[in-house]
Amino acid sequence: MLMPAKTKYRKLQRGRIHGKSKDGNTVCFGDVGLRALESAFITARQIESVRIAITRELKREGKLWIRIFPHKPYTKRAAETRMGSGKGEVEYYMAVVQPGRILFEIGGVSDALARTAFAKAAYKLPIKTAIITKKN
Repeated sequence: MLMPAKTKYRKLQRGRIHGKSKDGNTVCFGDVGLRALESAFITARQIESVRIAITRELKREGKLWIRIFPHKPYTKRAAETRMGSGKGEVEYYMAVVQPGRILFEIGGVSDALARTAFAKAAYKLPIKTAIITKKN
């Protein structure tokens, strides 16, 4: 599972997602990209399930780029625990995604195959997405 090798702080506050993505909003590496249309926290497990769905559809053709990484820890208190006594332990890691962010890119395959792979991948994500192509 995806998780950071080293972090400056073990636990972070959740925060809110404001505005649109100013970085990572153009297709750079591949030919076709999957763009987020909504803001969300996407978990490491969701990223991994999308990766598996895309690679199964591509059948070892072309190349896949994952443009997001789960840096942010999500903490959770144990069930039936009294208030106080500190913050809960880290349950999983998640990526902060703003609208306009390119999540995944595919290169080296036909446009139709890339679109079917991204259509299957979009089912695995908790947000609305759009399939876009590189502007030459």
